[in-house]
Amino acid sequence: MKAIGLCPELTVIDPDPGLVEKANQELCRIAACYTPLWEPARPGHIYLDLTGTGRLWGKAKDAAQRVRREIKDRLCLPGTAGVAGNKMVSGIASRIVSPETILDVPHGNESTFMAPLPVGVVPGIGRSRRFLLLEELDITRVGDLAVLDMPTLAILFGRQAPVIHQRALGIDPTPVYPPSKKLMIGEEMTLHEGENDDHKLLWILFALVEKCARRLREKALFPRKAGLLIRYADQVEVRRQCSINRPGFWDFELYGPVKDLFFKACTRRVRIRFIRIWFWDFLRPSRQLSLFDIPSPEPRKKIRLIQALDHIRERYGHEAIRYAGAA
Repeated sequence: MKAIGLCPELTVIDPDPGLVEKANQELCRIAACYTPLWEPARPGHIYLDLTGTGRLWGKAKDAAQRVRREIKDRLCLPGTAGVAGNKMVSGIASRIVSPETILDVPHGNESTFMAPLPVGVVPGIGRSRRFLLLEELDITRVGDLAVLDMPTLAILFGRQAPVIHQRALGIDPTPVYPPSKKLMIGEEMTLHEGENDDHKLLWILFALVEKCARRLREKALFPRKAGLLIRYADQVEVRRQCSINRPGFWDFELYGPVKDLFFKACTRRVRIRFIRIWFWDFLRPSRQLSLFDIPSPEPRKKIRLIQALDHIRERYGHEAIRYAGAA
């Protein structure tokens, strides 16, 4: 709306989520041809661990150039790449490099590369802390942050101080997480504006659980484990997982464990930009009825309601009917 206000003659093209997903899947297929260790970060962004592939593809920068060129030829999409010894530095390099080019940060030069950058590129520094650093302490560059002693950092960042210090020096021990080959049912959502209102985030979470639960019912699967990933606006990621004590595939059975994971993971007041949930470690529902476990009327009512919703969505599409808070 802001863009239209500034340019009334602007032609607005509606996003095509299906086309985005198709392109992202093709991107993943291309990445998998170069290394088994690749991790989709978010649509259009992917990490590759090229350790040990030198005899196949040459130096990492040469491999990155080859990947970029293949994406350009097959998908007609421009791309940039950051090459470094860890995920954080490579991600930052890919964001600051010129369009359709590659920035290579040699191993051992991470700290030198980070030092002149704006302090806001360091993951974990939210808007309020950034304002404090810039306005109160006049710390504008990552190098200024890296030279602070640990007691001062502890005052600013609390228990996160050692991690922030590592990141300011260009150190990131986080490995590349390859996609699991186990059967998983998951859903995700990108929040383009970001959100930190718990009420709205919980409705988004419920909508994701609702979609997963329907897919689980279609496949007749009871998940015994659930996982949650949230990504903040400053690119900090938090992952949590738990066991489901009473496996089932109804919305109200799955929402409780995922909601608990959310409050364990969401401990910062930084806006959330991305949420993913997934379920795995499945059981097939038993056809044998219990002699003593007599369900109460309340769960039966919920089951009938969900079955009615499934029927409507099967006929008219998922968006045909939604809960009021998720509209």
